Amino acid sequence: MIILKWFLMALSILITAHIVPGVAISGVWAALWLAIFLALVNVVLKPFLILITLPINVLTLGLFTFVINALLILLSGTVIKGFEVQSFWAAVFFSILLSIISYVLGVLAGTKTSPRRKRLT
Repeated sequence: MIILKWFLMALSILITAHIVPGVAISGVWAALWLAIFLALVNVVLKPFLILITLPINVLTLGLFTFVINALLILLSGTVIKGFEVQSFWAAVFFSILLSIISYVLGVLAGTKTSPRRKRLT
């Protein structure tokens, strides 16, 4: 199941990089490495960043999370060879669209449940 989610995330990255102007990815290997890196960053670094920016996040009603996501995408662009992000706004759009596409692919593949298909247990 973990490998399927990894491949779905890499596919989501490839699709999103193809759609968003200002974001380029060199191929499948770069997308697979980026999927691993984003998973690690989201587990290790993102909770710490959310915690230290909690006051501004509360003031902006959670919208500052988009800034954190964009900064993590920009960090990924500097660490992962073959993945380039040209601007902050491209990173913001990439992170939003990546979330949507990965969710849709997860629902289609059966790794995530859609709100309509939740079981009442």
